[in-house]
Amino acid sequence: MTPHVRIAALALAVLLTAAACAKAEEPQSAPAAASTAGQQVVQSPSGTAGPTCTLTQFGGTKFDLKSATVGFSQSEKEANPFRIAETKSIKDEAAKLGITNLKVTNAQSQFSKQITDVQQLIAQGVRLLVIAPLNSDGWEPVLQQAAAKKIPIITVDRKINAKACSDYLTFIGSDFYEQGKRAADRMIEALSSKGKVAILLGAPGNNVTTERTNGFKDRIKEKAPEITISFEQTGEFAREKGQQVTEQLIQSNPDINGIYAENDEMALGAVTALKGAGKEPGDIKIVSVDGTRSAVQGIADGWLHAVIESNPRFGPLAFETAQKFLDGQPIPDKVIISDRDYDTGNAKDSLGEAY
Repeated sequence: MTPHVRIAALALAVLLTAAACAKAEEPQSAPAAASTAGQQVVQSPSGTAGPTCTLTQFGGTKFDLKSATVGFSQSEKEANPFRIAETKSIKDEAAKLGITNLKVTNAQSQFSKQITDVQQLIAQGVRLLVIAPLNSDGWEPVLQQAAAKKIPIITVDRKINAKACSDYLTFIGSDFYEQGKRAADRMIEALSSKGKVAILLGAPGNNVTTERTNGFKDRIKEKAPEITISFEQTGEFAREKGQQVTEQLIQSNPDINGIYAENDEMALGAVTALKGAGKEPGDIKIVSVDGTRSAVQGIADGWLHAVIESNPRFGPLAFETAQKFLDGQPIPDKVIISDRDYDTGNAKDSLGEAY
């Protein structure tokens, strides 16, 4: 190589390196916006904090996910966008990974059916179970059968009250207490720290309802003691029930200033009730949790003040966790994901990222 060619090549290399560095630095300006625009992002690195579990500790044997029978137990009717997106994510990721024998059941919001569904999956020879539990308690019959066959269980979106690494492998989901606190912060903001608030409680018997309620109440007590919670009633995470409860609320508490709905479906039911009562957008401030497209549109239309996301796209993280476990890596007893907020500042631009 001549000196002139050598110098030219060196200059080109420098230019290419500089361009690559500049390109690599660009995305760092706004990582939060991309973090949940589709797939879930783990809040803290897996396996570095808290109790962990390995395949050896669990007492199981390695198997090939692609050829194994894998079971997914859905808890609720797929009229709820969260459940639709959740099941689709599991199915899509299984297909992407080449898992050819995925068995999917739906309990249709009946806990006894979900127990039977999972027992049937075990009888059909599943090697891995991914469960979206309807309730947190009452799983002993299933857990005993799965433990006897060393079937790892990953629970998603709701916890099972049992022992990690023996009764089940791990839980993947949001920090529901933190969601309640963040919803309270948005309500405090909306009401300027004063007013009367109603809570549309989720379905009883699961940790999501309990933790979203406690987080909200604790934050209100701490940050805005002049906000009073004057009404609480379950809307069972359902739109129709949320509407019915809000209709009662308007009659019994006509001076209510804000509604905290523990999921978007109840919030949208509340909007229908408010419209029926002749209310205008913004008359009563609504804050909810989930991040469905309809709720984000509700923010854009002025009916909702804010929505705290709860990302249902569990497929990639569930199967990634299962594969790491089968490869002998330590799995934490809980894998907590990051969730974003939707508000008037980003709702219109974020519609495509909602589910």
